Amino acid sequence: MALASLVRRKAYLLSRNLSNSPADALKYSFSLSNFSRGFASGSEENDVVVIGGGPGGYVAAIKAAQLGLKTTCIEKRGTLGGTCLNVGCIPSKALLHSSHMYHEATHSFAGHGVKFSSVEIDLPAMMAQKDKAVSNLTRGIEGLFKKNKVNYVKGYGKFISPSEVSVDTIEGVSTVVKGKNIIIATGSDVKSLPGITIDEKRIVSSTGALALQEVPKKLIVIGAGYIGLEMGSVWGRLGSEVTVVEFAPDIVPSMDAEIRKQFQRSLEKQKMKFMLKTKVVGVDTSGNGVKLTVEPAAGGDQTTLEADVVLVSAGRSPFTAGLGLDKIGVETDKIGRILVNDRFATNVAGVYAIGDVIPGPMLAHKAEEDGVACVEFIAGKHGHVDYDKVPGVVYTHPEVASVGKTEEQVKALGVDYRVGKFPFLANSRAKAIDDAEGIVKILADKETDKILGVHIMAPNAGELIHEAVLAINYDASSEDIARVCHAHPTMSEALKEAAMATYDKPIHI
Repeated sequence: MALASLVRRKAYLLSRNLSNSPADALKYSFSLSNFSRGFASGSEENDVVVIGGGPGGYVAAIKAAQLGLKTTCIEKRGTLGGTCLNVGCIPSKALLHSSHMYHEATHSFAGHGVKFSSVEIDLPAMMAQKDKAVSNLTRGIEGLFKKNKVNYVKGYGKFISPSEVSVDTIEGVSTVVKGKNIIIATGSDVKSLPGITIDEKRIVSSTGALALQEVPKKLIVIGAGYIGLEMGSVWGRLGSEVTVVEFAPDIVPSMDAEIRKQFQRSLEKQKMKFMLKTKVVGVDTSGNGVKLTVEPAAGGDQTTLEADVVLVSAGRSPFTAGLGLDKIGVETDKIGRILVNDRFATNVAGVYAIGDVIPGPMLAHKAEEDGVACVEFIAGKHGHVDYDKVPGVVYTHPEVASVGKTEEQVKALGVDYRVGKFPFLANSRAKAIDDAEGIVKILADKETDKILGVHIMAPNAGELIHEAVLAINYDASSEDIARVCHAHPTMSEALKEAAMATYDKPIHI
């Protein structure tokens, strides 16, 4: 039976249990009518079905529709945007900005001649601003679906064949969505640690850290990666005593070592404490707070740390649970990532995968590029994503952004190279706004001057990096950047000066 018929049948049966009020019956009939809109019934075949409405999935769905393909997107959350928009990138950046404003007001405004008798934190208002941003953006994506005529099914999808997805909708109705091509874009989930149970109250994931109801006096962050340092920064600015416990010898292991050392010093100046080469061996939640037992990663004497809240930020894992991949024979690697070829196709004909569920950097913007390239291949066009040229950003203050190779990677390749650096202490705009902590570092091939990597630590480094991203994608040389006129005074002049330092000499240092 088609879904529309099922809905009408359910409406009839349930309406018999309603009051005799015509208004109640009309209201219920209207809600079911609304619910059924935009659903693809089992008898209708789509050109493309996307499982997952995160950055990779919703972008893939919109692009497919723009290319003239009949498209349905299935999302279990009930709101589009995935982890990134709902409980990740967007709400964290909202809190990073709000907490930075508070920190500036309490630490920097007086030096600029702006004084207050007192400044206080209104955490509920801060959270409301964050939630408003998320709500507006999720509704915006639904609007884009309507504009581009993408069918939207709210529910949990699982394969029953390579061309059919069974969906248990959030309204309690089951249906089957058929597609000639099905894209898996289900993203990733928080990686748990053995012996640690996340309750999102005292022991939290990044999701819980975005919704704390009060500023913890002591916060312990397990994991010194992007997410842990960003959330540690938020609560540290608002008054928490933050300690970061990391098993590895360094924070953000993927970062250029020279930049990483400067970055860690900057965070330490902000009173963030680090315990590196340290592992958590025990957790005690029997009291009001949390007690962690830790010891050196190589073994040794144990110590106990106490905190009001512990944030587990040990990375993320591909989310493929309950999709029925084994039923249709989709191959995965030993850590659960779906194996695909250079066209994002799995070993099962007609089934594709993108984003965090496949190898490559677990980044929202990488997933978006995967989505566009994948549907271009499906539509008979050419798609392309080069994972070596995907930028990464840590949204602390200062921010750290990079693209291309680190100096350690260049050395490992055995390539002769040159390095050019320029500090923001010598940048006129940075000095004018009294925010001059940071550096630009460029690596270029010694023989050809081709740019191999760019690393920036600075306010708004995440915006400054894109000139370098464009340059690397077009195999530009450091001289190419150096000879481009940059507006004065701007922070981006530091990139120009670093490029000058790479192939010749800078002017302002």
